[in-house]
Amino acid sequence: MRHIAHVSLVVHDYDEAIAFYTQKLGFDLIEDTWLSIEKRWVLVMPKGSTCSILLAKATTDEQSAVVGNQTGGRVFLFLYTDDFWTDYASLLENGVSFVRPPTEHDYGLVAVFTDLYGNMWDLLQPASNGQE
Repeated sequence: MRHIAHVSLVVHDYDEAIAFYTQKLGFDLIEDTWLSIEKRWVLVMPKGSTCSILLAKATTDEQSAVVGNQTGGRVFLFLYTDDFWTDYASLLENGVSFVRPPTEHDYGLVAVFTDLYGNMWDLLQPASNGQE
């Protein structure tokens, strides 16, 4: 069987990214291993997920240029929830910035927030019609 294990996210700084994802979004820090004096293997993951995010520190000008805009201004990642309003309130309380308010669609309830660098995420509670 095939599955996606990690999604790479280019960041400016390991520690500030770890703090954002664990303290503001409530993700678990799965691994933080030093590979060299400058490079670490850092994995964060939402509780209950099977796919983690590899926080990859930008080391070139080209990589630095895409931090916060890895998808050209489109929503980058989709964080599914089974309790939208509780998670939405928690994210707001933790200082997460929402750029689009909650909206009901045929596919579910969604709001768009940004991470610490500006990448856009959907917080999404799918409609109960199996469209995951």
